[in-house]
This record gives sequence, structure tokens and C-alpha cells, in this order.
Amino acid sequence: MLILLTNDDSIRSEGILALQRRLNKKHEVYIVAPDRERTCIANAITLHKPLRLHKAGLNVFTTNGTPADCVYLAVRVVLKKKPDLLISGLNEGPNMGQDIHYSGTVAAAKEGAFLGIASMAVSLSGRRDFHFDTAIKVVEEIIHRVAHKPFVDSTFLNINIPNVPYHKIKGFAVTKLGKRIYNDTVIERTDPRGRKYYWIAGNEELYEPVKGTDFYAVARCYVSVTPLGLDTTNGTSLEQYKKYFRR
Repeated sequence: MLILLTNDDSIRSEGILALQRRLNKKHEVYIVAPDRERTCIANAITLHKPLRLHKAGLNVFTTNGTPADCVYLAVRVVLKKKPDLLISGLNEGPNMGQDIHYSGTVAAAKEGAFLGIASMAVSLSGRRDFHFDTAIKVVEEIIHRVAHKPFVDSTFLNINIPNVPYHKIKGFAVTKLGKRIYNDTVIERTDPRGRKYYWIAGNEELYEPVKGTDFYAVARCYVSVTPLGLDTTNGTSLEQYKKYFRR
């Protein structure tokens, strides 16, 4: 199987390099990843400056672009054919609930879906002391389960893996997006020249503990598999808005 790896944590991320080492044993694996961290950049595409592509090793490339740029360059420049599977990750940190709209990790998988590639974003739900071996074993099992199966209607998968030893993983749960409770603040500071600047910061990671959601599953040591789609139309509101705009 031809597998493309990318991320938003940069080419130096331990997660993507560990995943490449393991998958190389059974598959043909390419990496095209950003040359620096591009977290929370979402689906940005670079249009107003040139993109540089550098070879950093055997089947390993890095670029000054975004995660979405990486996918586009991989498919249009690096690879001679579309990959059988695109994996964005392993991301060091979760991507659940509304966070997927900011995530460069999820954006890369979405870009793969745009291009007709079976794609998934894979995140390890922790902040330190990452259990990469757990995540890699889970990814291998997911590949075994989805290999040669169609991703229906441009679906791509958002996968979050509990950051625990492998023997504590209870199984897989197909979930919907949960709801994070944001406590973000804007911190105002002053630089040495007297000019104000700002940090956007969050102080806690809270969520609504609703059964069937990604947050609920991961908190109970299940791997959360959330099918996402390219059509973001709010279908439940269509009829209501048709009434508003009826002539």
C-alpha cells in the first residue's frame, strides 16, 4: 500500500517519524510535512508567496507551506500516483469537538478527501509522556480494517487515541463530535517599547460528558473514530431558512 504521512507538528515531530519507521516495514511510505509547527492553521492554502520543497531523506520531504499545502504538493509534485491512504499525524495532542475546525491535522485529512484520497487524522490524546507505541499499534489495526474498503461520500476519519499503555485500550467507538467548553482569555502585555501585544490562551480543557461523543469515548479509554464529511450544510436548518427566504 502507498501511504502518505503529513502533520501540523513539523517534520521533526517524534510522532510522524515513529509512524514512518513502523509502517515502512509493510508499506511504501512517503512523508511531506511542514518545516515548522503549523498548529491551529486549519485549511489555509499558500497563494501569495512561493512554496519551497526540500528532500530531507529517503521518501521524506519538507516544505515551508501549511498542512493542506503539504498534501497538495505531495499529490501534484512528489508522488507519481495518488496514495492509497493519507494519514495526518500522529498528532501530539487531541483534536476533538469544535477544535477540528482549527486543527491543521484534521485539515490535512480534509484536503486529502478533497482530492479523492482515503484520509484520516490521527491524534494521541495527551499533553506529555506520549505513548507512541500504543498509537502506532492502533493505526496498524485501523489500516487492516479499512484497507481496500471505500470511504463513502468523501468521508474522512478523525481518530483520537487515549494516551495510555496499549493493554488499557478497551476498543473502538464510532462517535460524533462532542462539545468543548472554552475558557479562553486574551492576555494584554506591553513590550519594552511600550507597545501593547496580546496572547490568546486557554486555561482548562473542559467538555460536555455526553455519551456517544469523542470526548466521552476517549475519557473511557476507547479509540474514538469520528466520520467527518466535506458537506458542512446544516441540514436540520434547511426547511426553516427556506421559510425565511420564501417569496
